[in-house]
Amino acid sequence: MHAMPEPTPVVSVHPVTVPAPDRGDDLHVRVSAPTTGHELPVIVFSHGFGGAATLYGPLVDFWASHGFVVIQPTHLDSRRLNLPPDDPRTPAIWRIRVDDLTRSLDHLDLLESSVPGLAGRLDRTRIAVAGHSWGAQTASTLLGARVLDADQNPGEEMRDPRITAGVLLAVTGRGGADLAPFAAEHFPFMSPSFATMHTPTLVVAGDRDDSPLSVRGPDWFTDAYHLSPGSKSLLTLFGAEHSLGGISDYEARETTDESPERVALLQRLTWAYLRDALGLKDSAWPAPVESTLGRLESTP
Repeated sequence: MHAMPEPTPVVSVHPVTVPAPDRGDDLHVRVSAPTTGHELPVIVFSHGFGGAATLYGPLVDFWASHGFVVIQPTHLDSRRLNLPPDDPRTPAIWRIRVDDLTRSLDHLDLLESSVPGLAGRLDRTRIAVAGHSWGAQTASTLLGARVLDADQNPGEEMRDPRITAGVLLAVTGRGGADLAPFAAEHFPFMSPSFATMHTPTLVVAGDRDDSPLSVRGPDWFTDAYHLSPGSKSLLTLFGAEHSLGGISDYEARETTDESPERVALLQRLTWAYLRDALGLKDSAWPAPVESTLGRLESTP
């Protein structure tokens, strides 16, 4: 059993402007890294609807203080950009979100050089993707999930071979008849197929996350685990709603189920999972889960 290492100081730089000439707005990225250590693995993180690069401190600060470099782009749906609904890019934002993640990885040299003292300390062979809510669906496409069209045919394959592990937090489930009418009308991209999502992934779902976007109930958020091949783990958090205890920010208004214990469990388990899945055998995985907080299961 490996003990959790002591946290180290973190430096964060934001905004770093990544060239995106065809995007219409500059891509702004936040980079957080520990001030010590070498051969640091990388997590690229996709925020939920309306979010921004500076959110998700409870997870990002923990990951960075325990040995990861975390890259967070601000997507076009961010409330900070205030894109009008009739903006011509709106129907394609789901796809531009995916591009934001791959573009960030394409410019690792720029991001690395933007953080004082980080040069030469990245391990570019160990890259993971993570995301919450809409960001989790965005992240899933880089793990091999695809978006089905109106006739249920899988669209473009956008898996990124640089990414070898993922964490999907409250990820969108199946579309089609499982979507509420509003979601079916306004979010046609919310129709993922996980049949080709082979990359090792930890899926996290709250058993009280009852989304208005689906007619299914909380088990909708477990589809990515049950419907994908290969090595997968599922953490079901008891009593958790969509904020999973409060991961989007410290004292965030949208947190409906505040639970420091739940957030602490998520910090520890996501860290342990990613260290193990990326081949860094310095963590205990599968990690123990207090029976009052949740249940962890894995595919054979």
